Amino acid sequence: MCGIAGVVSTTRESNITEALVHHMCQQIVYRGPDDEGLYVADGAGLGMRRLSIIDLSGGHQPVFNEDRSAWIVFNGEIYNFPELRPQLESRGHRFYTHTDTEVIVHLYEEMGANCVQKLRGMFALAIYDKTKRKLTLARDRLGKKPLHYALHNGTLYFASEIKSILAVAPELAEVNSQALLEYLYFGYVPDPITAFTGIHKLPPGHLLEFQDGKIGVRQYWDLPAYDTYFPKSEEECLEELERRLFEATRIRLISDVPLGAFLSGGVDSSTIVALMARASSGPVKTFSIGFKHDDFNEAHYARIVAQKFSTDHHEMILEPDVVQTVEHLTSSLEEPFGDSSMLPTYYVSQMAREHVTVALSGDGGDEMFAGYTRYGIHAGYRIFEHIPGWARGLFRNQIFPRLPRTMRGRALAYNVSLPWQERYIDQLSFVPGFERKLPLLSDGFRDVLRRSDDPGNALRRYFTHSPARDPLSQLLYVDAKTYMVGDILTKVDRMSMLNSLEVRVPILDHEVVEWAAGLSSAWKMRGRQQKYILLKLAERVGVPREALYRKKQGFALPLNHWMHHELKDMLTILLEPRTLDRGYFAAAGVRKLMDDHLVRHRGNTARIWRLLMFELWHRNFLERFIKPAGLFSLSVVADSRRQAPDSAALASAPVGG
Repeated sequence: MCGIAGVVSTTRESNITEALVHHMCQQIVYRGPDDEGLYVADGAGLGMRRLSIIDLSGGHQPVFNEDRSAWIVFNGEIYNFPELRPQLESRGHRFYTHTDTEVIVHLYEEMGANCVQKLRGMFALAIYDKTKRKLTLARDRLGKKPLHYALHNGTLYFASEIKSILAVAPELAEVNSQALLEYLYFGYVPDPITAFTGIHKLPPGHLLEFQDGKIGVRQYWDLPAYDTYFPKSEEECLEELERRLFEATRIRLISDVPLGAFLSGGVDSSTIVALMARASSGPVKTFSIGFKHDDFNEAHYARIVAQKFSTDHHEMILEPDVVQTVEHLTSSLEEPFGDSSMLPTYYVSQMAREHVTVALSGDGGDEMFAGYTRYGIHAGYRIFEHIPGWARGLFRNQIFPRLPRTMRGRALAYNVSLPWQERYIDQLSFVPGFERKLPLLSDGFRDVLRRSDDPGNALRRYFTHSPARDPLSQLLYVDAKTYMVGDILTKVDRMSMLNSLEVRVPILDHEVVEWAAGLSSAWKMRGRQQKYILLKLAERVGVPREALYRKKQGFALPLNHWMHHELKDMLTILLEPRTLDRGYFAAAGVRKLMDDHLVRHRGNTARIWRLLMFELWHRNFLERFIKPAGLFSLSVVADSRRQAPDSAALASAPVGG
């Protein structure tokens, strides 16, 4: 596991130096505290920070091929490299390390950029071909590891994190209004845009090739067609799922350093721990955290699972310094990020790193097997499809505007009047629903919204391109391409790497994912039972029913309590002139929101948290690059529009310069 960064120019005579690439790497030392490696020659520079996992003494990067014509920096793990290496050796390739990284560079010699199709694992990589003066960037199929790029004045910059690019090209710190709108809608910035107009995310399952000053981006993998596999029996389905998930777990136990697992006590993490215990020769190290507030303390269930599988269990009941943590995290995150579960993820990563360097997690189960509560709610709302479309439209356009804003059920009535795909987008979108209830945006920012690409289109395009006809399968596809990548996997990557911890995700092994996508949705949601077949597998491998059949909490935390106590003073920054003068929000709307929260104790916790993270990102990260006086001018906001998420559109993905 590493952090990578680099620069490639169109000319051999350039200002790319070891000092410049070193400076990029220094921004992400926590991603790889064990080693740094650089390659600089002929207008190209590659750099990496290494967290040593495999071949501790011999895995120094960049890694090269026999004649040193191809050089690679790599972030991630390739789990099938022990099978690939002998195949390459039989074709005459000579190895000088025992790493998975070297397997990739020899595969590149054989197959070019298409070599990534042979890789089973998580990765973000950069290969520089000296002979062709060509750079290849690639990101793993599901987006577990991040990769950013920018083309500026004929020079391509790339890095695991945006801060590495801004450190050497601060002129690229131009705020992207489209990204800020999408954050306010969804709580994260979906691929491929970033909070900066000239910097882009390479989408999961995509390759980027840079040669002769031109960029080409193409898709090499996507989720396959849904609902193509209909098991003859539950036993057949369980046997196949167990075989695949056990194999995905087993190969993720390859490590030359201590390894463990996050354990919340829920179905996903408990199943992974059960499979790890089966594959391991000794006790599995497990890690869980809890809070003193009983409503948010799942440590009891984690303890039950740990006892069942005789793990070496580590538990911490937290009394964290929330203010200090929030300040620290918002100074590290390069984009506004509104998922409050980043806090427990950070804390459990911090605790785990005291004992291990690698941890397995249960992420991906909700998107692959229909675990989110909203899927059940959405299925229940399908009954409103029986109301004629014209009647629902009449309600939205003629009746709804006349209803009192304080009327009970007003928001729900509007939502269920929408067509089903629009209803789902509306459920996930913060701004439209809240604006209908309490206008919060300033007139100027509302004008920006009218002139920008509708943020909801980020989801609509995936609905359009979904390889599924069943409504539930379409929702799973959309969430896998947006929420899972932009929120869940981003959260896990950033919080774990801030603690120099590698996290591996067996459920998101691409072979498991392809099988799960094809599995009929009837095995994922049966009646009101969500994650049906995964729950049955958890029972089969011995997870106690007490841990499985309980109310779903997710990675919960006492946010409402904190925002009325520990974070109460911090919230007042939302009313400061420094905040309101930025021009995003109407002062009256923010004051009303805060009054409802602090005085009337109405449930606005999630909304206020999103605004707080938005402002703290400005203060703690963005203002390091842009002076407050010129921070954001609504009259000259860049009109950055998103490209459609298909290979043809991404072949002409927008670049700066």
